[in-house]
Amino acid sequence: MELKIFDNKKALAASAASQAAATIRKAIQSRGKARIIAATGASQFEFLDSLTRLPGLERKRVEMFHLDEYVGLPMDHAASFRKYLMERLINKTGIEQYHFLDGRKDPLEVCRAVGKTLSTAPIDVAFVGIGENGHLAFNDPPADFESEEAYLVVNLDEACRRQQVGEGWFSSVAEVPAQAISMSIRQILKSREIVCIVPDARKAAAVRASLEGEVSPVVPASILRTHAGTVMYLDQDSASLLKPATIAKYRARA
Repeated sequence: MELKIFDNKKALAASAASQAAATIRKAIQSRGKARIIAATGASQFEFLDSLTRLPGLERKRVEMFHLDEYVGLPMDHAASFRKYLMERLINKTGIEQYHFLDGRKDPLEVCRAVGKTLSTAPIDVAFVGIGENGHLAFNDPPADFESEEAYLVVNLDEACRRQQVGEGWFSSVAEVPAQAISMSIRQILKSREIVCIVPDARKAAAVRASLEGEVSPVVPASILRTHAGTVMYLDQDSASLLKPATIAKYRARA
């Protein structure tokens, strides 16, 4: 894993987008197609805005998979990740091949169907963030590090649901669905590259726990340290609690 720290989240987003776009172009040049996993949430706003402004994202040659979605939420809800991706990625790039997780359908069947399609070929790059509770996708602690299923139906913990309210997606914790469909930890780690975008001071404690504690299901994002192709992008705020030795270690590639 490699760590990159920037003065602000705008600079962070531009650099992460540059890496992501380069990986997509390389995959298209070498295999004729790029397969990507897209994350959502407030932490991804600037990154996706930067990415969609870059050239070379050939809409007919990019296949996108959905990282997670709430169970039971319609696509027209403000918090729907399908709505988010449609507005912030698909409509802006014209990507034609995408696989949404429909939270209104039987979640186990959605896991099976989309997971089967996902598993047909390797993923070139996954875009992910880290939750305030250390979650990766919607794998809240303690996360399942062992499941080989591509997608899982997971229960959302109180901290995760409070974060969704804090980001403005819901007006109260009671409105946040109790379950979600999430890509599994092992499936995320199968990606050739992982671009992990984590700005803002509210993520600083989770970043510290992910990089300085044990690799543990109690801090799901800590598993990223085991993936050689992960680059974690931080700003000064999200990196503010890290020890200098930690920064030096991961800047030099662990």
